[in-house]
Amino acid sequence: MKEDTIAAIATGMTDSGIGIIRISGEDAVAIGDRIFRSPSGKRILKKAVSHMLYYGFVQDCENGFIIDEVMAVVMREPRSFTGEDTVEIQCHGGVLVMRKILDAVLKSGARLAEPGEFTKRAFITGRLDLSSAEAVMDIIQSRNEYALTASVNQLRGLLSDEVRGIRSRVLYEMAYIESALDDPENYSLEGYPERLAEKMTLLEKRIKKLCDTFESGRMMKEGINTVIVGKPNVGKSSLMNCLVGEERAIVTDVAGTTRDILRENVRLGDLSLNVTDTAGIRETEDTVEKIGVERTLKYVEGADLIVYVVDASSVLDENDREIVSIIKGKKKIVLLNKSDLETKVTEEMIEELFGDEEGACTIVKISARDGSGMEKFEQTIKDMFSIGEMKSSNDIVVTNIRHIKALEETDSYLKMIKKSIEEGLTEDFFYIDLMAAYASLGKITGEKVEDDLVDEIFSKFCMGK
Repeated sequence: MKEDTIAAIATGMTDSGIGIIRISGEDAVAIGDRIFRSPSGKRILKKAVSHMLYYGFVQDCENGFIIDEVMAVVMREPRSFTGEDTVEIQCHGGVLVMRKILDAVLKSGARLAEPGEFTKRAFITGRLDLSSAEAVMDIIQSRNEYALTASVNQLRGLLSDEVRGIRSRVLYEMAYIESALDDPENYSLEGYPERLAEKMTLLEKRIKKLCDTFESGRMMKEGINTVIVGKPNVGKSSLMNCLVGEERAIVTDVAGTTRDILRENVRLGDLSLNVTDTAGIRETEDTVEKIGVERTLKYVEGADLIVYVVDASSVLDENDREIVSIIKGKKKIVLLNKSDLETKVTEEMIEELFGDEEGACTIVKISARDGSGMEKFEQTIKDMFSIGEMKSSNDIVVTNIRHIKALEETDSYLKMIKKSIEEGLTEDFFYIDLMAAYASLGKITGEKVEDDLVDEIFSKFCMGK
């Protein structure tokens, strides 16, 4: 860690009620003291009581010009976000005034912080482990209540505690083997491989429980990748506009209006959906429309959820059968749109269309024009992805791809230990794989991680965090 003192604007660079300039490092209090004055004009921050707000003014240390009326707080190490001496200046939230105060801080001896450097220092000083530090950015970027809950639980250390618990069991076995090899008179290895295999099975179950949360966790964090498909003119674009809440897609009575792909992140109640409105699937000789249909097929492959829109006021045809063949085996909801009109397509017809496919589809009647049925549509998605259960649960949810890779790597080493036991190999082989599993788990908490990876993680943070 660089030992110099850093500073940055910690709030958004837009006009607002309050702005905060954060200073952290060995000279933070001295730098704050150079620019902050009490109402009587005295320097008081060096003697300030930690975590108490002080009223006063910020002035330019070069010309004495008063920049703003502010509140300042000193947080002495280690009781600060970074674990270092920290000063925060709360000023009026104008962009110009925040920049002028930051300039005064920089001229007084601080340097501009790099993106994520405050949180990086919190990690390096031991104030946060790596998974908790990553949760800080996840909280800032949370798109829905479920993602926020998962991120807060991670910041609280629920994932770290579980990982450390598993890691301590692995470390115990390493220590036992090492002790038995060094002192066989007091530590017996008789029957130990069988006991170790049972313990590895229990640890595998704990790892699997974590890994099983990842897909749902990823969708909570990033949003459910949702692709709207259907024939031309069945109401796909109307559905998109209904979800977005504005006229994002062009809606006409002309079939094939949507030829390119439209993508939007939308909130549907507490859900976050990455919605893709695609070109209508049908046989066509139009070159541009053909390209749109080809792109639709590619998006279907990578979707978490397919929303198949059917015009309930028009009869089914060969194009519908073609669409069903494309989306078979996918997680999907069939929306019978235009249900406010005379119905020509029933739920039984849709079920027959999918034939004997197991768990074929969930059917919901809606009207994209007046919004009826949308609440049931939202609840259906929650039920399909078990998201409602996660919201009320304090169970750990893995949302980070770096964490899932480390867990899967750990699981592979545990399986290798059991394989070595089955093949009758010596304890030295167990020890090597136990050590590898221990190191893999350490990647999650940051106890076994390369410097360049740490730099990459924190470079994605915003300035001032």
